[in-house]
Amino acid sequence: MSKKKRSFPTAFTVLFIVLIFAAILTYIVPSGLFAKLQYDGDKKIFVVTKPDGSTQELPGTQETLDKLGIKIKIEKFEDGSIYKPIAIPGTYERVEANPQGIIDVLQAPIKGIQESIDIIVFVLIIGGLIGVLNSTGAFDAGIASLSRATKGKEFLLIVIITALVAVGGTTFGMAEETIAFYPILIPVFIAAGYDALVCIAAVYMGSSVGTMFSTVNPFASVIASNAAGITFTEGLTMRFIGWIIANIIAIVYIVRYANKVKKDPANSLIYSQKEEIEEKFLKNHDKKEVPEFTLRRKLMLIIFGLAFAVMIWGVSTQDWWFTEMTTLFLAVSLIIGFLSRMKEKDFVNRFISGAADLVGVALIIGVARGINLILDNGLISDTILYYASKLVEGMNPVVFIIVILLIFIVLGFFIPSSSGLAVLSMPIIAPLADSVGLPRDIIVSAYQYGQGLIAFITPTGLILATLGLVDVTYDKWLKFIMPLMGYIGAFSIIMLLIQAFVR
Repeated sequence: MSKKKRSFPTAFTVLFIVLIFAAILTYIVPSGLFAKLQYDGDKKIFVVTKPDGSTQELPGTQETLDKLGIKIKIEKFEDGSIYKPIAIPGTYERVEANPQGIIDVLQAPIKGIQESIDIIVFVLIIGGLIGVLNSTGAFDAGIASLSRATKGKEFLLIVIITALVAVGGTTFGMAEETIAFYPILIPVFIAAGYDALVCIAAVYMGSSVGTMFSTVNPFASVIASNAAGITFTEGLTMRFIGWIIANIIAIVYIVRYANKVKKDPANSLIYSQKEEIEEKFLKNHDKKEVPEFTLRRKLMLIIFGLAFAVMIWGVSTQDWWFTEMTTLFLAVSLIIGFLSRMKEKDFVNRFISGAADLVGVALIIGVARGINLILDNGLISDTILYYASKLVEGMNPVVFIIVILLIFIVLGFFIPSSSGLAVLSMPIIAPLADSVGLPRDIIVSAYQYGQGLIAFITPTGLILATLGLVDVTYDKWLKFIMPLMGYIGAFSIIMLLIQAFVR
């Protein structure tokens, strides 16, 4: 009797394994907290929340910051550059343990879904829009036209998409917004002769490399530099150079894999799913009977494309977030439904069907958030930061840089929010650079590289939600991405050493 082949667990199972692991850590790692400082702009005071939960009000002045050992200009608080609570150096205290038990683990996904409802609704509305647009034939006609235009030069799809998303990543931290791109681009990449993994890599790595080597990203470079007590322009040149080279490394890696797949589909890491994926994304695409690319269909695609341009404008200049982005795509759905002359009942059915296709992805996002809640409620993140800061005191500068990068890789797993990690860690770790004779911009770069690198694979980030779109298992992604992760990790160390010692 032949043995049944074991398959790798689904994204949900992987997340629950990580969830249980996080809960176990709350029994092992001591609980502790730093005192947190937050500025009240209305009263012009600082509010200090101590580890025991008590609060204290202090004058909102530079003198207060100096006394607390926080080397940040008061103007950064006054103008809203730093708006989240920041950790106060030297205030770490052990607190009563709050281990997360079975009930906490079971409730975490539910609470995670509740706390992620904004992005979940965003994903569902995107799914509804794709469902409506798919039914009009505009996608099929557009794919056929694009395939003819890029005949023999399909690799340009990878170069253009990766580069454009990387621009969004380095300028305003484009991440969650990319969820909207996959349902549109995967059919394009498959029609071009590639597999879905190529599309995922182009978009996800464009975003990841962009945010990893952020230049003017207010949620990473700017807020981290402010919290470190320096201007974001310090170290900016090196990060910009790193952004260009890292993008080239990523694009070359993806193109090489893509060319192998195009030459022989059997080289695809997800070849066993080829028919399943094509059925899902090209089920209405018949190469022999492609819908005519009429003016009406062109107009629909133009409006659809403009929606993304408007979204990027809104997020980067108008402080838009998920409510505004979701409203935008709902409006576009209605406009396209009107242009297509679709009947009301057909429109609703198509929209609901499209949203249903992304329910799994939406739930994955919520469950991933549940892991963060377990870690937060277990009160161990500050402890990890405290012992990490003690580890590097008095180290040799070269070893110091490498260890700091590794520390941020670990912290990036526990605290996937770029701004959250910045305000917690920078006031504690940035001063350590002074003790080994290095500039503080090194710490900012190490923070970005470390958190960015772990984002390639961390289950607490967006990767499992992304893979869930095409039912690609986590092990296939790891097999694909680990070599590239090694290349960019080694490159990051080189860039940090150059930034430190070539002045």
